[in-house]
Amino acid sequence: MPDKPHPLLPNWFVHLRVLNDNSKEIIYFAMFIEIIQMRPKLATVIRDYTIITFGLLLFVLGWQLFLIPAEITGGGVSGISAVVFFATKIPVSITFLIINAILVLIAIKILGASFGVKTIYSIAVLTVFFAVFQNILEKPLVDDTFLSAVLGGMAGGIGLGVVFSRGGSTGGTDIFAMIIMKYRNVSPGKIIMLCDVVIIASSYFVFQSPEKLVYGYVSMWVVSYSLDSFLSGANRSAQMFIFSTKYEEIADFITQEAVRGVTVFDGVGWYTKENIKIVMSIVRKKETSAIFRKIKEIDPDAFISMGSVMGVYGQGFEKLKL
Repeated sequence: MPDKPHPLLPNWFVHLRVLNDNSKEIIYFAMFIEIIQMRPKLATVIRDYTIITFGLLLFVLGWQLFLIPAEITGGGVSGISAVVFFATKIPVSITFLIINAILVLIAIKILGASFGVKTIYSIAVLTVFFAVFQNILEKPLVDDTFLSAVLGGMAGGIGLGVVFSRGGSTGGTDIFAMIIMKYRNVSPGKIIMLCDVVIIASSYFVFQSPEKLVYGYVSMWVVSYSLDSFLSGANRSAQMFIFSTKYEEIADFITQEAVRGVTVFDGVGWYTKENIKIVMSIVRKKETSAIFRKIKEIDPDAFISMGSVMGVYGQGFEKLKL
């Protein structure tokens, strides 16, 4: 009866009997094969966390370079931490860590362990970034308070968009946004905006200044707009109507090369009274350039109409959530 194969050996390798099954050469080679097979997944994980880290850095820089030096309060747990800092001088990093340590448990339970891992990582990195950049500036980077609110909001919104795009979260109100986005097609920026109104309003009790309150809401709006623009920009779709006598070649290119669905309609040109075929397809906007180049190559005289689509749901696009 043959010896039981080593558990590290791939299935296809068990059939090799050139060397003894327990030899170090086979074990090392099998381990090497397993590592090679894991590389794509490992590379994806590393890429995700690298991008998340970059987004977190943008988020923190928006606070530490623009908002906090100008004494502007934003939303989320970061906003609460900023209010506490303005009132008591307790470092933002400490308050941020304590509050999120509780909230992250909710994220793990509802959104799953993978979300929780990325959130814990984000909270840890943000805590470090807030601590490192705490006193990077004593005075605002720009003298204009309104400009500080806009620039800080833009950096924060884009940073959140980068983190959200990789399935992460910075904690706080972001957790609620991610939970609702899982079950409803609701703008994450609007969810965060509603939650942050109360947080920013609380800064009035610290500064007793309506002006600071207004700047806080300006920053909140910019964060919301930047976040929505970033997230929707990567997934924007376009509906194309193509009128051409070489419709078959164009339709074949879209289905085989662009890998998008095509519907061909019968039409009549009312001026010429001639029958014509109309190719209709919905594609990502980033894919339209390649399609335009190919259409120009196939039929330079083709007539094309393209319009932006608010939402596309189904195979190849977004899942329908009710």
